[in-house]
Amino acid sequence: MLQFYDLPQTAMSKQTMQSSGGAGPHVAVLAYPFGSHPSPLLAITRGLASAAPNALFSFLCPGKCNSSQQVPSNVRVYNVWDGAPTGNALEDIASFMKVELAIFKKGVEVAVAETETGRKLSCLVSDAFVRVGKEIAEENGVAWVTFFASGAASLSSHVYTDLIRQKFRVAGIATGEDETLDFIPGMSNVRIRDLPEGIVSGDLESSFGRMLYQMSQELHQATAVFVNSFEELHPSITKDMESKLKKLLSVGPLVFSTPPATVPDSHGCLPWLDKQKPATVAYISFGSGAIPPPNELIAIAEALEASRLPFVWSLRDQAKQHLPKGFVDSANGMVVPWAPQIDVLAHGAVGVFITHGGFNSMLESIASEVPMIVRPFFGDHMINGRMVEAVWEIGVVVKGGIFTKNDTMNCLDMALAQEKGSKWRKNLKAIKEMALTAVGPQGSSAKNFKALLDLVSN
Repeated sequence: MLQFYDLPQTAMSKQTMQSSGGAGPHVAVLAYPFGSHPSPLLAITRGLASAAPNALFSFLCPGKCNSSQQVPSNVRVYNVWDGAPTGNALEDIASFMKVELAIFKKGVEVAVAETETGRKLSCLVSDAFVRVGKEIAEENGVAWVTFFASGAASLSSHVYTDLIRQKFRVAGIATGEDETLDFIPGMSNVRIRDLPEGIVSGDLESSFGRMLYQMSQELHQATAVFVNSFEELHPSITKDMESKLKKLLSVGPLVFSTPPATVPDSHGCLPWLDKQKPATVAYISFGSGAIPPPNELIAIAEALEASRLPFVWSLRDQAKQHLPKGFVDSANGMVVPWAPQIDVLAHGAVGVFITHGGFNSMLESIASEVPMIVRPFFGDHMINGRMVEAVWEIGVVVKGGIFTKNDTMNCLDMALAQEKGSKWRKNLKAIKEMALTAVGPQGSSAKNFKALLDLVSN
């Protein structure tokens, strides 16, 4: 059975929905429910709704959507049934993909019916990983605008999938992992090994692999593709992608342009940080979808202990059992199940961020000028890490992509004590200044946001 319901804390009142009637545009937004995908899409929806108060936005999110963001009254957030979650990411994705067409088509019908006069859709926005977005837009006779949740480098790697496979996949096997993509504009520092799974590596015939390939073939058909980035971060790649897509709109970083509401510091991270010296604390977090294996958790803990560094480690409770005995009670730091990441990174005591290299986390680290130590896991993590280390020079990727005690200690020393760390902070400052200019009144992201607003609200 398919279930649809408004989130009480974010839904429009019935009176507001009815009074909106048939006046003004109605935009359906289809979110991809895994990882950090829903949050930035909800943030940009919030920004668009604030700028277009006569438009109605129906935000459809499978599963338990993050509803902590405060949204304008012309945004309705729906949770929709997405199958029975198992906790196994690959199984949950496969389950979702079997039902996504049915749940989103039904969701759009419900969203239209809940307005007094059946306010029909005027535009459909979908996460690029929602493979049915184009189909539902066509069925409703409206423009299809899609959101790519990572940056321009990852986008380029998907757009060029066919060419990359022709060069680096022989008899079904990926080859030349250390070869670079110097034949693609702006990608000369990216190696085959840095590419997301589903391009030349991984199970290309899995449901997820087929979805990625379908996406690579259809992105150029979207009325526009928008990303949570800014043109100046990837100038050559952005220019090239503008020639491959109908319209590419870099509208971020959202951490500046549409900052999320303040969240409670339920574990007291910030008061603890207040007691530490400036730029001395290591903050460790691997996002919502990744946990290093036990041997790597131990290596991180041993490196922190040996370095005597103060730390804040956001780590799920079930993973704490793998840490060395007594480590959780260490006087040097705190291990918490969740931390208010943006606020923690912005605190002057934090000097380095040990991260998985997710694009949102990377932008948040740039916003706070905190160097990164990247341990990639999957998806865009590898290519983001490569950009951090080899292109922007604002951090380092752990050797071999695996934490060891000695390498982690070396990385921490680079970030906090060596001249290289000073260079990283100087580069971070320059990139942050470019980002602030981009979201400013005459900046590239501000102009692109206006273009996106015109597309979805007219």
